[in-house]
Amino acid sequence: MTQFDKHPDLIVRQPDPFNGGPPPNLLLGNFITPYELFFVRSHGGVPNVDRSSYRLTVDGLVERPLSLSLDDLQRLPRAAVTATLQCAGNRRQEMMAHKPIPDELPWGTEAVSNAEWSGVPLREVLAAAGVRPGARHAAFTGLDDTERHGHRFNFGGSIPLDKALSGEVLLADSMNGQPLQPVHGAPLRVVVPGYVGARSVKWLSRITLQEKPSDNYFQARAYRLFPPHYDKDNVDWEKGLMLGEAPVNSVILSPQEKATVPAGKVTVRGWALAGGSRGVARVDISADGGENWTVADFIKDEGVFVWRLWEAVLDLASGPQEIVCRAWDTAAQTQPERAGQVWNFKGYANNAWHRVRVTCA
Repeated sequence: MTQFDKHPDLIVRQPDPFNGGPPPNLLLGNFITPYELFFVRSHGGVPNVDRSSYRLTVDGLVERPLSLSLDDLQRLPRAAVTATLQCAGNRRQEMMAHKPIPDELPWGTEAVSNAEWSGVPLREVLAAAGVRPGARHAAFTGLDDTERHGHRFNFGGSIPLDKALSGEVLLADSMNGQPLQPVHGAPLRVVVPGYVGARSVKWLSRITLQEKPSDNYFQARAYRLFPPHYDKDNVDWEKGLMLGEAPVNSVILSPQEKATVPAGKVTVRGWALAGGSRGVARVDISADGGENWTVADFIKDEGVFVWRLWEAVLDLASGPQEIVCRAWDTAAQTQPERAGQVWNFKGYANNAWHRVRVTCA
């Protein structure tokens, strides 16, 4: 094992703070991603949290401000949810191949994983605090300290209040039936199913109900989607769209890029994921640039908030081939054809058709 007892074959994009995820061959076949393979996205170091003195502050537009210990939280009703988390920068490398994206992690397809989470539903804590009129957003602040543009602050973000009050949003202290580990946000993290991973704030220290979205750097500036004519030198930060619900996406895990496979019938496998409360309805596979499609079969039939594993058999001729996949969600939304169509200077939300080039011998 490597740092944080992660698998030694994890693709490490940054050693400090640690950022990395599993290569396709290790992700393949695991509906639930084991701890040692679960991707890590951190913006600062892992904080050292004293569990005995830890308090979760709940304030803002609430009737009764709270300061909750871990024991206090244990006395509240609990729930569990299976949810796939994906970094908003997943598949950034494909955007970088279209046009450079400086100063961002060059994620491939590895910044995504699926786990069983358990903890206290956020709405239970908000019910205990009481929601005052005017509250529209739940803002989260973590204990991790980071620096951007000469300023030091804690990571944070927010979600709309109606999402915060839905039963699937958890204050999680358990992952895959085991106590949450420090690198994944222990002692307490938010899990926001259907949203980009940045909203699932780790090392949670404060929940603030407020009229407007969080003004934390990572909500107000960093995790925003900008028009393609902006770059880091001419950006107007007010023109960015705040990221929230994840777009429908899919990835081929097998065969892998540049693999050599026998000509003839080849089984293609991968995952697909929808955002919000939508599910994955269909996955299409093509080996001729999208002229003809094969509908994949789902291996694991699950509902919303989780990826769906799929496979399809293609009949491939000898020589170089490009296999592509696209998914459709339950709102009949699908993926754009090319990464250049969704390019942005931060490299977020790439959900173009995924492409794998192989040689058939």
